[in-house]
This record gives sequence, structure tokens and C-alpha cells, in this order.
Amino acid sequence: MTAAEAIAASVRPSIFGPPAIDCDVHIAVPSISAIIPYLDAYWQAQFKMRGIERLSLGLTSAPPNAPISGRPDWRPAKGAPGTDLALLKSEAINAFRSSIAIANCIWGGMVLPSDDMAAAVCRAQNDWIAKEWLDREPRLRASIIVPLGNAGLAVEEIERRAGDNRFVQVLMLIGGQDLPGKRGFWPIYEAAERHGLAIGFHAGSSYHHPPMAGYGSTFTEDYVAQAFAFETGLVSLVSEGVFAKYPQLKVVFSESGVAWLPPSLWRFDKTWRGVRAETPWVKLPPSEIVKNHVRLTLQPLDAPDEAGRLERIVDHLGSDRVILFSSDFPHWNYEGTDALPLVPSSALARRILFDNAIETYPRIAADLLQDPQHPPGRQ
Repeated sequence: MTAAEAIAASVRPSIFGPPAIDCDVHIAVPSISAIIPYLDAYWQAQFKMRGIERLSLGLTSAPPNAPISGRPDWRPAKGAPGTDLALLKSEAINAFRSSIAIANCIWGGMVLPSDDMAAAVCRAQNDWIAKEWLDREPRLRASIIVPLGNAGLAVEEIERRAGDNRFVQVLMLIGGQDLPGKRGFWPIYEAAERHGLAIGFHAGSSYHHPPMAGYGSTFTEDYVAQAFAFETGLVSLVSEGVFAKYPQLKVVFSESGVAWLPPSLWRFDKTWRGVRAETPWVKLPPSEIVKNHVRLTLQPLDAPDEAGRLERIVDHLGSDRVILFSSDFPHWNYEGTDALPLVPSSALARRILFDNAIETYPRIAADLLQDPQHPPGRQ
């Protein structure tokens, strides 16, 4: 029996049969007023003096009133999608009977142009997540929010929060000023690897620079171009040697789609063979490196709505270990609990629902192994 099988044997089944770990649900900061009590006295005074308390730090990459940003039955009676813990528990965790759900909180504090202010807001946001969400729901895990413009301050926040094992990854945005493989980000990757944290790249951008070749005019352009940003980021991470430097690091692409990956890897391998001399640290075909280090969340699934679609994608990838189950609550990608386009009893379903997450998030695996009789989600 493998470690994943031993862990799974002690965890209750999901609605699909095998146990499930939901690797991407969303919680949202309802307003700046929710964060202000978690700021220190200096920054509370600064927010009041500058009038920042009256602003919104929501990122326009996920407009709260756009239909796809919140399914009608997943929208709270008041406030933006993702602000209601009771709704998340009933409609995401309980509905799918997930053992654990990983919460990502996308908010503008991480991309503020002032490094010091961004770090202060990220500290407050992480403390708010711990108290208002993790303390109130034992099945929730979360991502550490870090200031993306300053790697040194990001590492300080990782070190500050690393002692809380309920934080299982470091959250970054796929679109930014620099490509993610650049050396300036490496201290973040080093800290993550050292503490057993994954790096989660989520769809979104700092918008300090155009997220495409230029600024588009519509949300449609931005939404579709996120897949291009993930493809570019993947090539950067491999080509710059991130995984050669940090061989234990796992990277999770959230809301990236999955159908784009096989043709991208075919092209990447072909080109690498012709110019591999310039990247001597890339010792394996890029597709093999990606299979070892990179994971993609399932929803939203960018594939035709037909039987066998996900199985074909996995066959083209040549690996059943790349995809992680996600409900993407509260976003509107499907109806009801129809998040897994697979026969639930299949070996692939078991891999995607549970085993791949156990292999990706060592903190979750250690948590479940520590108390196999009473793991999170056992009732």
C-alpha cells in the first residue's frame, strides 16, 4: 500500500466515491474595513489619513458582478461571491464531501506599488484568513499572500507564517512585471521548498504592465489571454532553471485550463532539442520536468463538452499526475456538483481527486498521517 493509499483509507469518501481534496476555492475580502483591525497602529493611522479605507483593492481580473465570477446559487444574499463562510462550507466542502479545501484569496494588496504598504496589507490579510476562516473551519487550508514586488519582504512573510501548517502554499499571480523564472523570484522559491510549501500561480495580473502584447479593451481578451500567460510562465520556469535549482519544488497553476498543455509541451520539447546548448541545466526534456514539478487545477476545464475529453488530454500528456481536483467555488464553470468529467470509479478519478494532491502538498499529507483516525473532514 502506498502512502497515498494509506492516507486515503482513513478519510471519508467524497460524492464521487474516492476521497477528495479541493485544491482551489475562493474566499474574498469583503472590504478594506475587514482588514484594518489586523493592521498595526501605524498602518491603521496611514489608511485613515490617506483615505485608503474608502477605496477598493479588488483586482479587476475577477469582476465581482460578472456572471462567471459567482454562480447564482453560490452568491451570498449580501456581499461579493466568496465572502460567506457558511455558503462555502455547505456548497463547496459539504456538497462535494471534500476532506480538505485550499482557499485562495486574490486581492489587490499583493500588487500595491509601495513595497512597505503591500507587505503590511499581506500580513493583515494572512492574519485575517487565519482567524476568520481557518480557525472557524478545520477542513480549510490556505495560501500565504505575499507582496509580489519585493522578494525579500515576501520571504519575511513566508517565514512569519510558515509555522502554521494550515498554510500549504505561497500564492502568486501568473501575470506580472517579470516572468516567473527570473532570478529575482528565486528567494521565494527557496523559502517555499525549505518549508514544504507549494508555489501557487493563479490566473490574474498586477496590471503594472500589459498582460498581453498590449492592453486589451475587453474582459474577454484578458480572460482568454490568461492561458497564454500560463504557457509563457511555464516556459520561463523550466528554461531559467528553477526546477534544477529547487528539485523538490512543486508549482500549481490554478485556473489555467488544461487542454493547452499537451501541444505546448510538444512544441517546447521540439525546440529545446535544437537549442539545448544554451540551457545546460535543463537536462531532461521539458515535458518530463513539467510532469515532475507542475500541477494544474481541473476547473475551469477548457475542453470540448464530450465524453472522454479529460482521458484524452491525460493520454496526450503521458501522465496521470498533473491534474488536481478543484471546484473553483464560487465561479460559474458548471452546474450542481458536475465538476469531474470522469467515471468516478476509474483509477484516473482517484488520482485527480486525492492522490495527486497528497503528492503535491506535503503539509496536507503530514497532517492526515499524523492523526489517521481523525483527519480533517472525518465525521
